[in-house]
Amino acid sequence: MALYIGVMSGTSLDGLDIALIEQTSAIKLIATHYIPMPESLRTEFLGLCASGPDEIARSAIVQQHWVQLAAQGIHTLLEQQQLKPQNIRAIGSHGQTIRHEPARGFTVQIGNPALLTELTGITVVSDFRSRDVAAGGQGAPLVPAFHEALFEERTGNQAVLNVGGFSNLSLIEPTRPVAGFDCGPGNVLMDAWIKQQRGENYDRNGDWAASGKVEPTLLGALLSDPFFATKGPKSTGREVFNLPWLEQHLSRLPTFAAENVQATLLELTALTIVESLQSAQSDTQELLVCGGGAHNATLMKRLADLLPGTTVASTATHGVDPDWVEAMAFAWLAHCCLEGIAANRPSVTGAKGLRVLGAIYPN
Repeated sequence: MALYIGVMSGTSLDGLDIALIEQTSAIKLIATHYIPMPESLRTEFLGLCASGPDEIARSAIVQQHWVQLAAQGIHTLLEQQQLKPQNIRAIGSHGQTIRHEPARGFTVQIGNPALLTELTGITVVSDFRSRDVAAGGQGAPLVPAFHEALFEERTGNQAVLNVGGFSNLSLIEPTRPVAGFDCGPGNVLMDAWIKQQRGENYDRNGDWAASGKVEPTLLGALLSDPFFATKGPKSTGREVFNLPWLEQHLSRLPTFAAENVQATLLELTALTIVESLQSAQSDTQELLVCGGGAHNATLMKRLADLLPGTTVASTATHGVDPDWVEAMAFAWLAHCCLEGIAANRPSVTGAKGLRVLGAIYPN
């Protein structure tokens, strides 16, 4: 038995998810801790997602703040579980993605793993995406291999959908290697629009979207983006889909009610997920949803409506809390790195072959 901690802050930038897992022949979630992202830190990270002045110094400073927050959360979790740092084999730290451009040969996650090791007294494994990119892959998504391990006893064709800032699918079939790819925006555009229009960080339950109606001309314009015409392996990020991207489309069209824009953005998320799923795995029996999108009742209903022959449910129906799947995944990736187990999947990322992922910062 070995204990690992996973630390994840995703593209939604809502907070830090910290998960403690027990790794034996199976993966078991032991405990969790969540830290909301301070608004000042969120603003700094968003600013680093595009070119700007003094980027090197700004990124160096902001990751120190991120690490201090993560270390504080890890110590709190250990105290709650009456554990000591030496009880934990490693921390898998994803850090915070500020750039993801595999077509140009790079992906950047910041999170100063050396400082995290120093502040926690625990070995840290980080920088999971770079080796896959170096091998010609997209570096994302990395969770399909974990989804396969987590749900390996399932039968039939199954898909796991993570809806965070962006949405990604893992396609699990008994007769072929796991496949997966990014579908497009998950919550990122909906979050940005409601923040601009109403000062709220997210659309709780999708209620605001549900109050509007889909605008077909806007939806058609958004769907015309070249990303949606590409097949996997593929990944995307804020470099492509962001508020200026949406505003550029809106500037070319008549003015729409704000709630109708939100309804259209939700439809964009739902349609791109469903079209991606049906083109890659047309006979999906079960779609398990994790991430923040699993709590968006309007989105979940729309997915179910668009997939009448597929059971659409939260991963919670199989005993896995949807809020902690990604943090668990990075704890598992740390385990794979220390054991020398290849954790990328060329069928997902397009890499030239299997690779052991991560850089190790020993305590």
